[in-house]
Amino acid sequence: MDTRRAEAFSDGVFAVAITVLVFGLLPIGTGSHVTKALLSAWPQYVAYVVSFLTIGIMWLNHHTLMAQMRRVNRPLLVLNLLLLMGVVAVPFPTALVADHLSGPAAAGGRAATVTYGIVMTAISVAFSVMWLYVGRHASEVGRRTGQPPPRFTSVRFSAGLVGYVAGIVVAVFSPGAALTMYGLIAVYYLFEHLPEPDAEPGADAELGAGTEQGAGAGLGAETDFGAGAGTDPAA
Repeated sequence: MDTRRAEAFSDGVFAVAITVLVFGLLPIGTGSHVTKALLSAWPQYVAYVVSFLTIGIMWLNHHTLMAQMRRVNRPLLVLNLLLLMGVVAVPFPTALVADHLSGPAAAGGRAATVTYGIVMTAISVAFSVMWLYVGRHASEVGRRTGQPPPRFTSVRFSAGLVGYVAGIVVAVFSPGAALTMYGLIAVYYLFEHLPEPDAEPGADAELGAGTEQGAGAGLGAETDFGAGAGTDPAA
């Protein structure tokens, strides 16, 4: 099957996940001391911004990844579902981090940021496995049917996995530093790490054939015109 249904479903899941993030901000300022509540809610703002950018950049990379495919099969659909299961879970660790990054509940900050890192690691693994599957089955599902992806490209695309694992370790000692690392990984993936997908298979051939046909038709018309011009009407 083609990729359109998988992309449409995935876009919907990304949209839901990124929208749910704002629910964590709704309780802020509901008391009588609004200004104080708004100022003291900075952990919620930080967690919201990091998670919003992370999901948004994941959507960009998911779009680029799907553009590498000309069709999807059942294994790819299953891998995509596992990826989306992680994406839609991002609001949960986001709320944990927002509630435990500072204040009386700061003792739970380590567990919250570790949980955040685990979810991000699972998503990163799903992305990497999908990309490796497309590369290994390029003749079946990829646009670059005769050109496997360069190894360095796969390393760059999967580098965030190492960063998230390192962030989990750092979170045990400094939740704030770990959250900063997660944000920097999101910035890293803001840049393109996958090759530009080729044009649709056969597009170049069709374009060339059309050009040759057009040139042949033009040449034939010129020949007929020249033959007609050189003939004596009286004859």
